[in-house]
Amino acid sequence: MHEVDSWREEKNSAYLYRVVAETEAGSPRAALFRELAQQAEKQAAIWERHARTAGAALPELFVPGARTRLVARLVRRLGPRRMRGILAAMKVRGMSLYTHASMGHPMPQAAAGMEHRHRGVESGGNLRAAVFGVNDGLISNASLIMGVAGATADNATLLLAGVAGLVAGAFSMAAGEYVSVRSQREMYEYQIDLEREELDQYPDEEAEELALIYEARGLPREEAARMAKNLIADPKLALQTLAREELGLNPDELGSPWGAASFSFASFAVGAAIPLGPFLFASGATSLIVAIGLTAIALFGVGATLSLFTGRSALASGARMLVIGAAAGGMTYLIGKLLGVTLG
Repeated sequence: MHEVDSWREEKNSAYLYRVVAETEAGSPRAALFRELAQQAEKQAAIWERHARTAGAALPELFVPGARTRLVARLVRRLGPRRMRGILAAMKVRGMSLYTHASMGHPMPQAAAGMEHRHRGVESGGNLRAAVFGVNDGLISNASLIMGVAGATADNATLLLAGVAGLVAGAFSMAAGEYVSVRSQREMYEYQIDLEREELDQYPDEEAEELALIYEARGLPREEAARMAKNLIADPKLALQTLAREELGLNPDELGSPWGAASFSFASFAVGAAIPLGPFLFASGATSLIVAIGLTAIALFGVGATLSLFTGRSALASGARMLVIGAAAGGMTYLIGKLLGVTLG
């Protein structure tokens, strides 16, 4: 029954809270996660009462599920920061502590401020993703063509290899991006449905959880409780806030799976087409020399563009990317040359 599943989920969460508290022993976070474990136990008790009222049978002794025990072992080995995504999916709240402001820093006074801050970086994030997509296509397809060129000078073979590399790489990137964004959205939708139900069932307990997180991040207890109650009073704002503060998720950054896949496909294809183009219009050594030249110029340009995000010198960034690309292409050329001699 639904009540039993909710009871078990809260008990698993309480178990994981205590594990996280163990790994954070000696830090202010330990107290927070111990209190969150107590809140999860209270919520489990509510579901237990609902289950018994509905006539459902509950086990006399709770035993954490296999998945919960596996995550607990990984948390003990890797730490909660590295496991924050999986912990959020396992209904462990407070993961925003590992992604936002550090302990002891005051919270912003309104959720809207956080919302505008996140939106402000969206366009820069898309530009950065485009540059990296072009760079991936450029280096991988240029290296593939260089590797084949080491084994054979046949223009048709090089053209076929380049086209295959472009198509396969672009589809691979698009599929990976689609699965990544789709999985992220599914987790968010599932977690937000849980939060919506919990807000209906026990809004006071949800406000307490949120207040604990605010307090751990620097707000005085009374102010944290007041802010949490004000937010919980507005269901729509409450869901957005709980997603950010309890789950460490930002709804504004989820994006569309198909949009992300198309964007990834196009940016990779643009990069992969640069070393391939000369083989469509020329043959022999000329096409290879032109391809190398175009690739070198593009690599330098990509590196210089990345300096916008790193603050480094454009000249140094461009030169570094050129060296990396040259090393990748040179190694694959030598491997192709070796295999060509060996197999020939």
